[in-house]
Amino acid sequence: KFLIEPGFRLQWYASLSNTSPEPRLAVKYNVNDFIRIKAAGGLYSQNLISATSDRDVVNLFYGFLSGPDNLPEEFDGKKVEDKLQKAWHAIAGIELDLSRNVTVNIEAYYKKFTQLTNINRNKIFDDTETFADQPDELKNDFIVETGDAKGLDLSLKFEKDRYYFWGVYSLGYVSRFDGKVTYNPHFDRRHTVNLVASVYLGPARNWELSSRWNFGTGFPFTQSQGYFEKINFENGIYSNPAIENGNLAILYSDLNKGRLPVYHRLDINLKHKWELGQYSQLELNVGATNIYDRDNIFYFDRIAFERVNQLPIMYNIGLTFSF
Repeated sequence: KFLIEPGFRLQWYASLSNTSPEPRLAVKYNVNDFIRIKAAGGLYSQNLISATSDRDVVNLFYGFLSGPDNLPEEFDGKKVEDKLQKAWHAIAGIELDLSRNVTVNIEAYYKKFTQLTNINRNKIFDDTETFADQPDELKNDFIVETGDAKGLDLSLKFEKDRYYFWGVYSLGYVSRFDGKVTYNPHFDRRHTVNLVASVYLGPARNWELSSRWNFGTGFPFTQSQGYFEKINFENGIYSNPAIENGNLAILYSDLNKGRLPVYHRLDINLKHKWELGQYSQLELNVGATNIYDRDNIFYFDRIAFERVNQLPIMYNIGLTFSF
């Protein structure tokens, strides 16, 4: 009835010459045949950082960089002794079998990010002797941050005969502190809902009708306050702003204080199988994506002030032969 799984992971990051000892523990208690309580926790580390920009309204592509070794020597008045990103994870939950066909799972989690690495969005000077008198936060390539992530996941699964249903609701909150301000990163989403349903049709149950609905509240983004002409002053004191032509620049608002519109979409698919022999099968798929033609945002051009939406309703048909 009572299960304990202790663990210990020792990781060596050659690129940073760092060793990370990471204790972990998982516990599960079977109260009876219908109720199970579980919990897990531990220390985790990584040496990858995201190369996305906080200046983009929507991040189209995600790149990753190996963790740098030129971090600031201090953060929030404390010495930075490690180059790795580390976090303590804790999760606890309960599984309930309400009947033979219905299972409910409830989980709560918390992550304490004791050290994170991010690209310095406030850098305006090169880290050279010329700007030695400037503060580090204005010339370092990378900065150190801390943060928290917490949330709740509630899922329900129903399975009986021809019918299947699975639904999950997630409540999440993520925040970071960069030494100056506390903000929500671009992947912070407050509410998420996923619903999946399917039914087998026909006497042989070789027809399957399925659907999926996804809902999510908007991600954070940094709003634009206005535009201005930026003069580079390449000629130093001999530059004349009255006659020089600058470049268009954006005056940004507070970091990630805006929220993108709500996202939701419904997809439907119909599948039919033909058994052509003991080892061969033909499968037909007919479906539609974004069936009610929801305008979900894909990209936003700050300069042109133009919004580009994701794909409209799209029909698809496919035939697969396997052997």
